[in-house]
Amino acid sequence: MYDLLSGLSIIEASSFVASPTAGLYCAQMGAEVIRVDHKAGGLDYDRYMLTEEGRSLSWENLNRAKKSVALDLRSGEGRELLVELSAKTGNLITNLPEKSFLSHGAIAARRPDLVSVRIMGWHDGRQAMDFTVNAASGYPLMCGPEDWDPATAPPVNQVLPAWDFVTGAYCAFALLAGLRHRDASGEGSEIRVPLGDVAIGTMANSGAMAEMLYRGGDRERLGNAIWGAFGRDFRSRDGIRFMVAALTAKQWDGLVAAFDLADEIAELENELNVRFADGDRPRFEHRHRLFELFGTRSQTYDWHALSDRLTQHGTTFERYRTMHEAANDAELVTENPLFGPSPANPSGFEYPATRSFANIPTLDAGLPRAAPYLGQHTEEVLADRLGLASGAIGDLVDRGIARLSDKD
Repeated sequence: MYDLLSGLSIIEASSFVASPTAGLYCAQMGAEVIRVDHKAGGLDYDRYMLTEEGRSLSWENLNRAKKSVALDLRSGEGRELLVELSAKTGNLITNLPEKSFLSHGAIAARRPDLVSVRIMGWHDGRQAMDFTVNAASGYPLMCGPEDWDPATAPPVNQVLPAWDFVTGAYCAFALLAGLRHRDASGEGSEIRVPLGDVAIGTMANSGAMAEMLYRGGDRERLGNAIWGAFGRDFRSRDGIRFMVAALTAKQWDGLVAAFDLADEIAELENELNVRFADGDRPRFEHRHRLFELFGTRSQTYDWHALSDRLTQHGTTFERYRTMHEAANDAELVTENPLFGPSPANPSGFEYPATRSFANIPTLDAGLPRAAPYLGQHTEEVLADRLGLASGAIGDLVDRGIARLSDKD
């Protein structure tokens, strides 16, 4: 955990994935992120998968390094406390609806320079989640085997909620942009980020929207091939499946050498009157002929020998792992400086924890920090931020407006 954002305090009122991700990335860079939940836990507090003790591993990892305040957000008094905390802090990340007690206007009336980032569904106010905006984007109907009938083939959803994570990262960036603007002008900002716009906008930014409009139709399914370049999965003689990619001339030359295909490639080039070293286009347009050559040759090597050759020639490749294999892989995890020792997790389960994805060589990344127990910092935050005396906080707890740690 770095301290680049030390001194920055953020209130996070959120649930699920995108909004907690935005807070997580800020916390990993040193910001004080105070997550405020309903006293029984937010909608994601018991999100699958749960340990035998009922602790959500998803919640635990999306809320590392944060503080937790638990209030009765169904009561007027609890909501008033959250609004006041947001006004005092001046920085808010949330996915609660704009037309709610936590609207930008309600807080800005007390704190005109408020910077709020609000994650929405669609730009017009409709609800959305990762898998529904993904359905609208067209990507699931691009995935699947190449020989599927376009008229009857089903969509293929991705397992990773990618739009949630992209949105969370974008919101962390948008918050910092709003803070920079406030530093320069003294003005606050209301920033709304629709999840659907992130998906459709990313599709447009990638060039895919222009491509569809230009071609006047849909792109064909490619199976595991890379669109517009050379790359696909192959299988070694001993059954190991792996992925290779060649986006540069150096990568292409390395693959040809590793597979010992120089003569065969030269013969194919003469037949087709092309030079595959000239770029992505000839390699992609003639991919089926190339796949046949590489696929046949890959099955003449056991994986150990082939991986040595691929490494020796500086190629871009990786074998397929199950996620359980990846989680136990020394190169990916235990020998990777991204991960640190397990902190004292609320679940009681010990496992490697991530530091910031960014690697800053001149700074100590520090150790990963634990997620809080729900309500662990309620008393601290109400005292420090709102100036409430211990007696007043005790009264809130006694009346069920505030909740202390759920550790026990």
